[in-house]
Amino acid sequence: MAARKKSAKPSNQVPDPLTDDDRVELFRSMVGIREFEEQVQRSYLEGLVHGTTHLCNGHEAVSSGVAQALRPDDYVSYTYRGHGHCLARGMDMEAAFAELFGRVDGVCGGIGGSMHLTDIDKGLIGAFGIVGGGLPVAVGAGLSAQLANKEQVSVSFFGDGAANIGAFHESMNIAQVWKLPVLFVCENNLYGEFTRINHTTPYEDLVIRARGYAMEAVQVDGNDVEEVYAAASIAAMRARGGGGPTFIEAKTYRHRGHSRTDPAKYRDPAEVEEWLKRDPITLYRKDLIARGLLDAKAADAIVAELQSEAKAAADRAAASEWPSADQDFMAKTFA
Repeated sequence: MAARKKSAKPSNQVPDPLTDDDRVELFRSMVGIREFEEQVQRSYLEGLVHGTTHLCNGHEAVSSGVAQALRPDDYVSYTYRGHGHCLARGMDMEAAFAELFGRVDGVCGGIGGSMHLTDIDKGLIGAFGIVGGGLPVAVGAGLSAQLANKEQVSVSFFGDGAANIGAFHESMNIAQVWKLPVLFVCENNLYGEFTRINHTTPYEDLVIRARGYAMEAVQVDGNDVEEVYAAASIAAMRARGGGGPTFIEAKTYRHRGHSRTDPAKYRDPAEVEEWLKRDPITLYRKDLIARGLLDAKAADAIVAELQSEAKAAADRAAASEWPSADQDFMAKTFA
């Protein structure tokens, strides 16, 4: 049975204006994600992280910009490169580190690990190790939101590689047919694992994919946090008003390899250098200083504060106990 539809509001909306405090908090959010990931790398080398990790250095503007446009009761699904999405939604650093370290104080009791950080209370409904696996789940959450009539939205973060997966096309299709309140956020960093997009897809601008579903779509600079916020804010307003889904393609770049065991030697050094010049944190720092919202000393103090916070959170997490063999985490979490 098709979901109940609502009449759409006009799409010529504008995003809620950011305050100066909002802008500084966006900077803090991005720096916090970066310092968390840098500490994850150090912890991995110290043997504290079991399995592998997929770091999101370079993607911070996408996570923080979209999160700024959401309400606490909205739903978010994401990939194994999802630490940034979780932190941007307010996940506690210590609980996140404890999860990465497999400790009982982790957000999933230490049984999920790096690729499966989840916090239902914050609308973080799932990280997915299967490419494209979160898309149909986000559609299901969008259907739930539509039926509940609470003007919630569901966001699915995924990479460019997922745009070639069958679940992507099925999810886009049904979301548009049923006008579900879903934001499809494609973090196009040009590489699906070790393969550049031009070897797997006939074009690099994936916003083209949305045309096949007559879906509202926009391409943004994924290293410009305010541009990401504006696109996500407008899309969320449309969705809450019954206007249906939006496809947002955020052009960005991961600074490190696919995973901690990948040196990323397959990438052209000149390409890497050009993207590193457009580090989203460096760009926003310069912007805020130019606006007079921060000075260099204040910006450096924020970095130092969050670096210290990440280190302290990791140290506390490493002192946490291991899960017991009879731990009934699922029953405690979903009771």
